[in-house]
Amino acid sequence: MIATLDQTRATAATGTPAEVVVSVRGLTKVFRDFWGRPKARAVDNVDFDVHRGEVFGLLGPNGSGKSTTVKLLLGLLHPTRGTIQVFGRSPRHVATKERIGYLPEESYLYRYLDARETLDFFGRLFELPARERGRRAEQLLEMVGLSQVRSRPVGEFSKGMQRRIGLAQALINDPDLVILDEPTSGLDPIGCREMKDLILALARRGKTVILSSHLLADVEDVCDRVLILYGGRVQAVGPLRELLRKPDRLRITTPVLPRPTLERVLSLIREAVGDAEIRVENPTQNLESFFLEVVERARRTATETSGALPGAQVAPYLRGETAAGMPAERLLEKLTLPAEPPQPKPEVQVAGSAVDERKLQALTESSSQLSAPSQPSPVSRSEDFTQANEKLSKLLGPENRP
Repeated sequence: MIATLDQTRATAATGTPAEVVVSVRGLTKVFRDFWGRPKARAVDNVDFDVHRGEVFGLLGPNGSGKSTTVKLLLGLLHPTRGTIQVFGRSPRHVATKERIGYLPEESYLYRYLDARETLDFFGRLFELPARERGRRAEQLLEMVGLSQVRSRPVGEFSKGMQRRIGLAQALINDPDLVILDEPTSGLDPIGCREMKDLILALARRGKTVILSSHLLADVEDVCDRVLILYGGRVQAVGPLRELLRKPDRLRITTPVLPRPTLERVLSLIREAVGDAEIRVENPTQNLESFFLEVVERARRTATETSGALPGAQVAPYLRGETAAGMPAERLLEKLTLPAEPPQPKPEVQVAGSAVDERKLQALTESSSQLSAPSQPSPVSRSEDFTQANEKLSKLLGPENRP
């Protein structure tokens, strides 16, 4: 019922039914031992849909089936029962995998490759042209804040820096579906904020993001809908705001009121609610916002750091911009416009030359004479041969002379 309500809301907002990117029906995965006996039912009869352009949260405590569900969506595991469709096909379909970007919980990278070589390697797996690989690699390194350490082997990176390069490799193919497993693990607060900004930017462009995380504050900041698993079963699913809303409570936010005005307002509320608890308090910012504000002030004082720098804006190709900086939609629109008739070129009036033509011709003839190679005379060549024969006879001695 919740999914139906969410589909209806998406249809009303866009005027067309929301495209279903991931469809899961009756998904069940039972792990068995060597003898084929059931050992653990990791996922049990799970149903859900993920639509285009939304951020979908996959939540649950340890052992609830989140990682197994992600592996099933990627085609790394085969379900015991049920069906999975990604872009209308099996997740094992090769063309489907080309449209997926995946950041695992632990980044398994080649430790002796540097950052740029790592991205080039993954770009080759997707058969990207060399020029496009280089362009995307530079943009991604700038985005994740690793452009200044592009030549360092990734084996020397800290965990947070490895997460950054892992995110970059997950986006090298400009995927339509991005699956992130604990994406903020090991990141500092600045990196966490940049990760959340990136997720929102991908969703605005129409990308679909599936986020699995134990950090519920991060999920609350970016997710449109969430699914909560426990014991491999779905315990709750729906739009995040509807799940968190408390219909029996009301919050009113106002500017600072004078004391007499506040007393009159409180007296009216007490008359209406009786002995119910009423709280009046000043709003506070969360710790993340305060931390980012302090770091921004330190950065303005030009304080140096040897760690990862804050990333730049989202990579242009992830925002849908072409190499020339024009969004792809605008470029296509420009290409489909009728061609304008060519404008006649204005005639250029050449002013009278003030150069003496006779002097110019004389200089040209003299330069051609100087540049022409001189031909040696036959007489000089015969004299050279005679002298050479005399020197050779002296060296050979009288007994060897002809």
